[in-house]
Amino acid sequence: MLSLDAPAVVMAWQALLGASAGVAIGWAETLVVGASVWLAYAADRWLEAARLPLARLRTPRHRFYADHRRAVVVAWVLVLVADVALALRELDRRELTTGLVLLAPVLLYVLSHQFLHREARGRVPKEIIVALLITGGAAVFVLAAPGIDSAVIGPALGLLAAVCFTNVALICVWEVPVDTAHGQLSLARQFPRCRPALRALPWLLAALAWLIASRTPGPRPGPADCVALSSLLLALLDRAAPRLGWERVRVWADVALLTPLWPLLLRAAR
Repeated sequence: MLSLDAPAVVMAWQALLGASAGVAIGWAETLVVGASVWLAYAADRWLEAARLPLARLRTPRHRFYADHRRAVVVAWVLVLVADVALALRELDRRELTTGLVLLAPVLLYVLSHQFLHREARGRVPKEIIVALLITGGAAVFVLAAPGIDSAVIGPALGLLAAVCFTNVALICVWEVPVDTAHGQLSLARQFPRCRPALRALPWLLAALAWLIASRTPGPRPGPADCVALSSLLLALLDRAAPRLGWERVRVWADVALLTPLWPLLLRAAR
């Protein structure tokens, strides 16, 4: 309900991408990314909760933002001020510039999603945009490092974008009634015939990621291993969704993306 899942996922993947590419990610970069992701998610949910009548809100996370509007605004402003102050003090020029490049599409997405194109059928599906933005958030300071090897980081970013898309695609399948009540055009609502394909996606991605991991040089487990494990967990959650209910699997779907903690903890223990 506090929108802490997305920041945790992005910070975990940022740490793993940095370790895989040989880029040192400091505490400031970690906090700035986490706070920035929270600001974007909290703003999006606050706007949605404020825009809809209370009777139409179908999820605890949206009702939380509706019930605590003023408190969320105060917290949001405080986090924004702290985030900007920390970034200006601790980040170098290259990191600030790269972060500002990512800020523009984030703002455009929130504006478009909440006010302009919620029911527009000609727009790019929001699930694709969200997956790319999450990937960008995890990679922004890794890519800002001088001399980064694109051959190392490129495949990992592609797999991360794929598993993020799989995550949000499954969620949109589970939450069709929610999106209908909220007046939100999701991929599953716009193309109902694609739902079986979306539910098969985590199985296919798990197999592909394991294959890539087995042929990728370097220490294991790495990013491809984590994507494979996350995909498998998402596939199992989809199977369990009818029994557990969409609200519960929705929470665990984000937990399934925290697989970078596996190699990070192993490396810390060595």
